[in-house]
Amino acid sequence: MSESQTFSITFKISGGSSAEIDSAPGEIHFQAPKGIPLLEAAKQANVAIDAPCSGNGSCGKCLVRILSGRAESEKSRHISPESYEEGWRLACQTKVLGDLTVLVPGSAGAFKSRMKIADFGDSRERGIFDALKAELDNLGYTGNSGLELAVLHLKTPEIDDPMADRERLLHGLAEKFGLDESGVNISLFALRKLPAVLREGDFSCTCVIRREGEKASPEISILDIYTPNSGPKNTAGEPILPALAIDIGTTTVAMVLTDLLSGELLAMGSEGNGQIRYGADVISRIIESTRSGGLERLRRAVLDDCMLPLIRELASKAGIETSQIYRVALAANTTMTHLFAGVSPEFLRLEPYVPAFFHSGKFRAVDLGLPAHPNAELLLAPSVGSYVGGDISAGVFASMLFMKEKCSLFIDLGTNGELVFGNGEFLMTCACSAGPAFEGGDISCGMRATDGAIEACRIDGSTMTPSLTIIGGGKAAGVCGSGLIDLVGELFAAGIINPKGKFIRQSDRVCCDEWGMSSFVIVHGKDTESGNDLLLTEGDIDNFIRAKGAIFSAIRTMIAMLDLNMDAIDEVYIAGGIGSGINVERAVRIGMLPSIPLERYHYIGNTSLSGAWAMVQSQKAAEKVDEIARGMTYLELSAHPSYMDEFIAACFLPHTNGDLFP
Repeated sequence: MSESQTFSITFKISGGSSAEIDSAPGEIHFQAPKGIPLLEAAKQANVAIDAPCSGNGSCGKCLVRILSGRAESEKSRHISPESYEEGWRLACQTKVLGDLTVLVPGSAGAFKSRMKIADFGDSRERGIFDALKAELDNLGYTGNSGLELAVLHLKTPEIDDPMADRERLLHGLAEKFGLDESGVNISLFALRKLPAVLREGDFSCTCVIRREGEKASPEISILDIYTPNSGPKNTAGEPILPALAIDIGTTTVAMVLTDLLSGELLAMGSEGNGQIRYGADVISRIIESTRSGGLERLRRAVLDDCMLPLIRELASKAGIETSQIYRVALAANTTMTHLFAGVSPEFLRLEPYVPAFFHSGKFRAVDLGLPAHPNAELLLAPSVGSYVGGDISAGVFASMLFMKEKCSLFIDLGTNGELVFGNGEFLMTCACSAGPAFEGGDISCGMRATDGAIEACRIDGSTMTPSLTIIGGGKAAGVCGSGLIDLVGELFAAGIINPKGKFIRQSDRVCCDEWGMSSFVIVHGKDTESGNDLLLTEGDIDNFIRAKGAIFSAIRTMIAMLDLNMDAIDEVYIAGGIGSGINVERAVRIGMLPSIPLERYHYIGNTSLSGAWAMVQSQKAAEKVDEIARGMTYLELSAHPSYMDEFIAACFLPHTNGDLFP
C-alpha cells in the first residue's frame, strides 16, 4: 500500500456527551493521508475536538469512538478496557490506516459553545461595570470618543444654486462648527449614500462625524449619513452610536456592544476561542504558528469560528447593521494580539523573548477582517512584555490601580497567570507559567467551566463524602479551576492528602489503578455524565500544586524584588476566568494566595473586557491605558535567580515555610 494513499474519514458530530452516542446532527467528510493522527485530520477538517495538551496524549480530553474502519492506537490510562473494546480512542494517539467512520461526542466541542464566562450579564459583574462607569464619569473621561452625531438642515438646490451634494454638505457642516471647509471630508461609504439620503430627508440629515486633531483647528470626517428619522436607535427609539469592545482570551472571547452617546450596553456575549483545538496554552499555539500555514489557520480559527458569528449575533440583538459599528477596542495577551493581527509570535518563546510589537499604532477594523464601518478605528490595548499583554494594561486601568495610594496586587487568573503590584507611584508586573491546570488542562478529570463542571466542593472529614456544586445542575462531567481549588483544599484540610499531595487515608473513596496510581473518587459512575467514576489522581494533584506554586512564588519574588514582605499588600484585586468562582479562603489554605486578612481580597470581574470598554468609550481612557503600559516595569521571572528556589518551596501544601501560612 502506498504511503501517499489517502482515505476517507467521516466525522459524525454527536449532540451529546460521550455516553450519548446515538445522536449525530451533522457529518463532515474529509480525505486524509495514511498515517496522519486523527486529531490532526480533525483540525484540517475544521472539526472541533478539545485537546488542551496539544496532542501529546497527557490530558485524555480528545476522546472519540471509532465506529468502523482501520486505525492504529495504543492503549491509554485515560481509557478503561471496557471503553477501549467499545472503540473509544484518543484522537491524538490514533493513526489513520484506512477509511474511517468516527463519532465525535458533543462534549468534545462544548468548550466552544457552552463556556461559562464572567461578563456584564450577571448582577455582580454588572455592578462592577456600573462602578467603573461612575469612576470614568468622575474622572471626566466619558463623552470624548471623538465620535458624535451632527444634525444638518441644508438649503434645497435650485436652478441658480446647483452646488453638488458633497460640497453642499461639507459647506453646511463647516458652517455649523465654524471651520474652514478644507478641514471637513466625507468617507466613500457616506458619499455613496449621500444623494439618496439628502433627497429622502428633504435635505435634512444626520451625520456620524469623527473629530481629530487640535481643539482649535480640528479635522472632521463624515463616516456615515442617514435621514433624521433613521439610523441606529435603542429600544426607547433614541439615536445611538454603536461601538464594540472585545476581549480575546486564550480560552474564551467576550464582547460588548455599547452606545458611545450614553455609555449603555446594547448587547453582550461570549464564545470559546476556536484556537483551543491547537492547544490550551500560548506556547502550543506559537509552535503551531511556525508550521506551514499555521499562522493563518490560527487567525482564521479565532476570527471565522468565533469573532465573526459573535459580532453578527450582537448586532442582531441590538437591532443594528454591523456597518453601524463605528469604533472598536480590543484587549488580549501578547500572543493572542499577534495571532489576531496575523503577525508571527515565533520569537516570543525564544530567548530574549522579543515580540514583534507592543504598541500597534492605528488600524481600521476592516483591515483585520472585522465586520464594522469601513472607516471604524480599531484600538489594540498595548502589551508590556512577552507574556504581559494588553489584557493586563486594560485590566490595570479598569482596576484603577494606577490611582490608588495603597500598595495593591492585581491578579489575572486564567489560562495564564499575570500579576501587577504597585500604586499611583509605581507599577511592577510579571507573568508566571502556571500552565493550563486552572482551565482543566493537565488534569485527568479537569475541564473548562462549561455545563457539567464541578465548580465548588465540600468534603465531610469523617466520611470523605463530597458535596458538589455543578454548573448547569446536571450530572458531573469533570472539575473546573475553581472546583479544583476547593477539592484540593478540602482533601488537605480533611487530612486525606499530605503536604506533598499524596493520599494518606484509606477508604472506598481512595483507590489504586493498574499503573499503581492512587486516586480519589469524586463522583461514582452512576452519577457522572460519562458513566465512569470521576477521579482525581495523585498526578493531577501534583500538576495542580505546581500551578498554584507558580502563582505564589511569582507574587513572593516580585514583592521581594521591592524589598518588601507580604504584609505590604494592602489590597488584592482578582480578575480573570476563574476569579468569579474562586474561594479565597481555600486558595490561601493551599498556599496559592498570600495569607493576609480575607477582607483585603476583592473580585473585580473581567477587567480585560471592561478596560476595552473604557478604551472604546473614551479617547482619554485609551491614552491612559497606553501610558500605563509604558510606565510598568516588567519582571522576567525566568531570568531572576531566586525564582526557581521560591517555586520549589511553594510546591507543597501550603508551603515549606510554615511561617508564611500561620
